[in-house]
Amino acid sequence: MEIACSDLASKLSTQDWTFIADPVELTCHSDYLFMTLAASEETRQFVGREVIEAVGPEGMVINISRASNIDEATLLDALESGALGSAALDVFEGEPNLNPRFLKLENFLLQPHHASGTVEIRKAMGKLVRDNMTAQFASRPLLTPVV
Repeated sequence: MEIACSDLASKLSTQDWTFIADPVELTCHSDYLFMTLAASEETRQFVGREVIEAVGPEGMVINISRASNIDEATLLDALESGALGSAALDVFEGEPNLNPRFLKLENFLLQPHHASGTVEIRKAMGKLVRDNMTAQFASRPLLTPVV
């Protein structure tokens, strides 16, 4: 698979990938638009009508970042009309209340947001809880105090 990416500037960590600064141009180059954006005013509805149209009826939008990064109404319209091939989300506007239009779609996948849900991270989180409890009951300073 050829990977292309976009960001505010090219990064050394992605030097082996094709860098395309413009999101519409990136989607024209791609079959899958995989989003891992931070949530900010700058990225609010980053994926709107132009980007969704550029992904097109054969493409897929995958968002594992924040719901605010997608214009959800436009996404729904495009999925319903076939202007967008498919979408997969693990976040959505108005959580936990899912827009009922999603439930009628066959070209949409919704998965719960797992964020840090790896085995290694969960083990580390459990260890941190145990270490904090051990410190608390031994009257030692907590590793991660709540201040």
